[in-house]
Amino acid sequence: MTQTDTHVAQAAGTQVTEAPSRAKTLFSNQQFLLFLVWVLMVIGFSLINHIFFSVGVAENVLADWAPLVLIALGELVVIIGGGIDLSVGAIVGFSGVISAFTMKSLHGSGVSGPATLVVGIAVCVLVGLLVGLVNSLLINYAKLVPFIATLVTLGACSGLALVFTKGAPVMGGPPEAIKLAPAWLGPFSGPVLVVLLVVAVLWLFVHKARFGRYTFAIGSNSFAARAAGINVKRHIMRIYMLSGLLAGLAGFFFYIRLGSGAPTSGLGNELDAIAAVVIGGAALTGGVGRVSGTVLGALILTTVTSGLIISGVDPQWKRVVVAGLIAIAATLQALRKREGAAA
Repeated sequence: MTQTDTHVAQAAGTQVTEAPSRAKTLFSNQQFLLFLVWVLMVIGFSLINHIFFSVGVAENVLADWAPLVLIALGELVVIIGGGIDLSVGAIVGFSGVISAFTMKSLHGSGVSGPATLVVGIAVCVLVGLLVGLVNSLLINYAKLVPFIATLVTLGACSGLALVFTKGAPVMGGPPEAIKLAPAWLGPFSGPVLVVLLVVAVLWLFVHKARFGRYTFAIGSNSFAARAAGINVKRHIMRIYMLSGLLAGLAGFFFYIRLGSGAPTSGLGNELDAIAAVVIGGAALTGGVGRVSGTVLGALILTTVTSGLIISGVDPQWKRVVVAGLIAIAATLQALRKREGAAA
């Protein structure tokens, strides 16, 4: 064999070994796998019922996705920081109710529609921030573990929402629906565009800014983070206030969706939020998670719900599907840890 033939053979061998390596890298990327799962879901549901692949259905899916991804992103930041927030669903309902009462009062006083809506949004965000602050105070100073602290605020917020409304939805400010996006944007309504902007900003904060570095450090090892000079208590306060802020903003999105402030509108969403975070690849032990994974996890959950309904399947099967997805995501995490330990 000539020297040229030898080089050709070596180059061919290199290409053969590199191709499987690239494929393995691609299919070991959880975000790629999640996107692939979502695409296969869309194709499958479209084959069952062609209506699923339409602008109207896409608009409904995104309308359900918008508040869920807000709640899930707040939950993601808390989980990366080594905590858990069970109060996010209750914050959604409580903030929506308080906002609805406020907008109802302003609207009855003759305040203009846009001004009423702005105040309504501000009230939702403020209520979420305050509940998040209470969570952090219970964790930092009352020394409650995050599970118990946020369970306390879950009960308080959901109970107060029911007491204030007597269990009935509250019709708030301007009755007209909000859709600020032009028609050529198809299913992307105004609220969805706002959520996309929030996702982009949060991605920068979590993955490119000091806020994210501190959060990952605390979730990985809080003692080492404290030794490195990070004010852990102050950062935990920021984390829970951010989670409350996003849940409060989601409360206003539920108000837009339902046309009223319902005290039970967010109950149960904390479980969906945690599911979206876990499916997206975050570890409940802290220190691991990506915004893109959580966004895809929330999109998969809302796609499953709409797909089952359009396919004529009992929506309760969603829980079974979600349980399977969580099991798969947890298995992938375990396999990656095992491979890392072996390496």
